[in-house]
Amino acid sequence: MDVRDTTAAPGKLPLEGLRVIALEQAVAAPFCSRQLADMGADVIKIERPDGGDFARGYDSALGGLSAYFAWLNRGKRSVALDLKPAAGRDVLLRLLEWADVFVHNLAPGAVERLGCGYEQLADRCPRLIWCGISGYGPDGPYRDRKA
Repeated sequence: MDVRDTTAAPGKLPLEGLRVIALEQAVAAPFCSRQLADMGADVIKIERPDGGDFARGYDSALGGLSAYFAWLNRGKRSVALDLKPAAGRDVLLRLLEWADVFVHNLAPGAVERLGCGYEQLADRCPRLIWCGISGYGPDGPYRDRKA
């Protein structure tokens, strides 16, 4: 499907066939990737093996699961992946080679330390759409602050 085509086939969602890798937590990126999932994209959320996205613990309204987490992450698949060892980072890179879109909202510099910054991925994954969400943008006086 050509993503510029705004007319989806009857019964199909406009982003069906797109694969999104989401290295995300809390609000901004999970909300973004949820919108993509709602439009038919296959979203794979990468979570820490030691409890996952910390939004899982915001409340326990849904039989022990956070209602907030469920609302932000509906329609996604999830995989626990330890990105500290090289083997975990290699799995992430292989997933990104297979993906159409990469969405993340980690702290400033974190994806670069993982080898997944835009400049680091541009040659390896030339067709990948890279979306980094930050609280204060890529430049300016607050760019290195967490939000």
